[in-house]
Amino acid sequence: MIGVSRCAVALALSLAGVGVATARPAPPALPATVEAGPCVEGICQYQLHNGLRVLLFPDASKPTVTVNLVYGVGSLHENYGETGMAHLLEHLLFKGTARNPDIPGQMQKRGISKNATTSLDRTNYFASFPASDETLEWVLAMEADRMVNSRVAKADLDSEMTVVRNEMEAGDNSPVGVLMKRMRSVAFDWHNYGNMPIGARSDVENVPIDNLQAFYRAWYQPDNALLIVAGRIDEGQVVQRVAAHFGPLKRPARVLPVLHTVEPAQDGEREVTVRRSGDLALVAASYHVPALAQADSAPLAVLASVLGDNPNGRLYKALMEPKLAAFATASGESLRDPGLFTLIGVLPKAGDAAKAEAELLRQAEQVAARPVSEEEVAAARQRIANGLEKLTSDVNAVAMALSEYQAAGDWRLLFVQRDAIAKVSAADVNRVAAAYLKPSNRTLGRFVPTTTVDRAGIPPAPAVASLVDGYVGREAVAAGEAFEATPQNIQARTETFTLGEGLRVSLLPKKNRGQTVTVDATFRFGDEKAMTGRGMAGSLLGSMLMMGSTHMDRGQIAARFDALATQAQVSGGMQSAQIRLSGRRDTLAEALALAADVLRNPALPEDPFEQLRLQAVTATEAQRREPGAVASLALARYFDPWPEGHPLHVETLDTALERLNAVKLQELAAYHRDFYGTSVGEIAIVGDFDAEAVKAQLQSLFVDWKAPRAYVPISTHYQPRAAMQQRLATPDKPNAVLLARQNLSINLADADFAALNIAANILGGDPLKARLADRIRQKEGLSYSVGATLHADESREGRDDAGSITVQAVAAPENMDKVERAVREELVRLVADGVTEQELRDAVNARLVVREQSRASDGAVANLLTDHLYYARAMQFEIDRDAAYRALTVEQVNAAIRKHLDPGQLSVFVAGDFK
Repeated sequence: MIGVSRCAVALALSLAGVGVATARPAPPALPATVEAGPCVEGICQYQLHNGLRVLLFPDASKPTVTVNLVYGVGSLHENYGETGMAHLLEHLLFKGTARNPDIPGQMQKRGISKNATTSLDRTNYFASFPASDETLEWVLAMEADRMVNSRVAKADLDSEMTVVRNEMEAGDNSPVGVLMKRMRSVAFDWHNYGNMPIGARSDVENVPIDNLQAFYRAWYQPDNALLIVAGRIDEGQVVQRVAAHFGPLKRPARVLPVLHTVEPAQDGEREVTVRRSGDLALVAASYHVPALAQADSAPLAVLASVLGDNPNGRLYKALMEPKLAAFATASGESLRDPGLFTLIGVLPKAGDAAKAEAELLRQAEQVAARPVSEEEVAAARQRIANGLEKLTSDVNAVAMALSEYQAAGDWRLLFVQRDAIAKVSAADVNRVAAAYLKPSNRTLGRFVPTTTVDRAGIPPAPAVASLVDGYVGREAVAAGEAFEATPQNIQARTETFTLGEGLRVSLLPKKNRGQTVTVDATFRFGDEKAMTGRGMAGSLLGSMLMMGSTHMDRGQIAARFDALATQAQVSGGMQSAQIRLSGRRDTLAEALALAADVLRNPALPEDPFEQLRLQAVTATEAQRREPGAVASLALARYFDPWPEGHPLHVETLDTALERLNAVKLQELAAYHRDFYGTSVGEIAIVGDFDAEAVKAQLQSLFVDWKAPRAYVPISTHYQPRAAMQQRLATPDKPNAVLLARQNLSINLADADFAALNIAANILGGDPLKARLADRIRQKEGLSYSVGATLHADESREGRDDAGSITVQAVAAPENMDKVERAVREELVRLVADGVTEQELRDAVNARLVVREQSRASDGAVANLLTDHLYYARAMQFEIDRDAAYRALTVEQVNAAIRKHLDPGQLSVFVAGDFK
């Protein structure tokens, strides 16, 4: 969806690494209107004569392309009475131009994954798609066109204003979002960072179209933009195309305003208290900190990791382990101007807010009493470094990350900040903690007059040019092979075999950028009868696995996976356990062994179990008055065919809380003993690895552990349900939620599946262009988010058929009757009139592109391979499914619609504050 982005992203991106600096490679032949600029680690900058800057990051190893256009305008640049204008304009740029009147439709037709976000410092528009010269050409032409030719019309403003207002209302349902918005407005006296990008409701509702058009003409110009193109591209060809489309745009004569407001040093504690309906209690503290370009931003990033990491951070140990908080974290913003460093704790319903607040502040403001150690700093740097290594293995992710650094002053700040963090010492971290995390610089919501002035002066950032001019960077990450992830190539490259009695394995070795490798493993056990009445223990056990083995505690496990540069998840459910690893070739063997130990030898310690129970209880209590949760539970219980105690039965919140509070740790241990094993299941490994070594290791780690209860899947079958309409009250929630469903007899292997799936996509598959979105969002402006989804059942034998179609929408409570009426009318129209030939062709093309795009991700391919192993399928299934989509006719789709969909059988559940 189009929306407001988070600003604090540098923690995940400002990371340490190693390498050797290299000079800029020879640029391709350039048009006369283009000049070559700096080049850092495979990313090269060019500039057109009209001021447009261009970054190109070629990588042949991924068959995708990302185009990201970043404008230097955000909520920072808005005037009084015009808050939210940058974000509102972001929405309107999807309304089209004279040459491109239907941008969402054209994007859907080409299968382009698209979005846009507005933050404090910038706005960006991005599109990702399978590498295609034709699609890239269209995207560049469209972006150049809407940069200066968007219509920004009054009619579009009138309809989109209500959509943005609904987005604002949806945000106001979130306790965390509301608290952060209030704290920001109190923390800043004068600087526009005090305003969130969503803006004030009155400004959004009343902004004159002339003001919005003037704002557009001032800021949406080539000299205020950075165009990033990354992925499987030919650098020379892309330069030529960019010059052809953007070169004719004139450099504007206007001069952009220089923003000179500097936030004065805070002179005492501040407090804000939000009193609203809900069940989630929070405590948070924010402190003013320097801009990204200022030297102290690097040790502050490390400090955030030292405090906020889970499970090795100080907040975790001080607040979560003693159960003062169900969750706690810390993060800092990385912005052009000084921003905020924030700590937050989520309290259990019956928690002691005063104790939690006192401990949160003690951890922030009394670091000197227990200085940060070199060991803590080294571990934090390692975690941050692992994040960047993961990021840089995906050029499309880098293309998106550069938005934030460009907004902070220059894209090269990503690498400058990374290098700075690599040099941070414990002394640096302790110094910045003392300098900025002090009471007089705090916004908690409290104001206390004081005669002793103790202000945190924020030093100015140096000129960004002094940090980046001449910067070369390190050696670029080694690129992998150009593997075309077609079903045929995947099938040809994949080796499939069975280990032991039933452990099915697929191995797809290929050379990846950064030597990355992905593991997707599922182990299966248990039967319906044996698990009945033990569902809570099975569910909680899966969440306890990473909390310690008999050989390592939780912190040691997390630290070891960090040291192995591996993102790891070991989890479980009632009938399965999973291992998910995303790591590197050189550490795969040790990471696999560690994950196997975690799965096979859980320690199940008492304190983490009570922490988990507290988190689960807190999360369950928080659902009582949330419209989405209330509507979802009501719908799920109405359609639930299973008896009490059955593993798939949907419980009430009260029953779930009773079971949570009653379950014993011994029950989890018994569940592991009675059910778990790894001799039956599926494992897929995709990426850079030694296949022969992996085979031997899988044999030794998993084949000999046989589950005490053999795996027998639970069959699910279509159950008809009469239409139901229910309205549920959630007081003081300005956003309402609609959920609707009709049960269907449909299986993924059914002949009707492809036709019915395309029909569901035409009805509600695209958030901007499907029928529901086109009417309810685009034309009537009632909802920020509306869509429809088909769920088809699946089983090895192909007999399970518990399918459904669901519709979901959000809207202001007073508009929900109109939304429900529109949903019903569009469903009736779909059944009565069917779909058109053009709708069919566009939807099929979009579906095929999405399927192609998904295969560009190793994680998606690994998941696809494990699915095929479980359902005894080969990649021919994917080839046949693509062919079925291509061969669809309007008559087939309309016949499937009439056969399966019945508007009179639609059940609708709506939750909100209707008073």
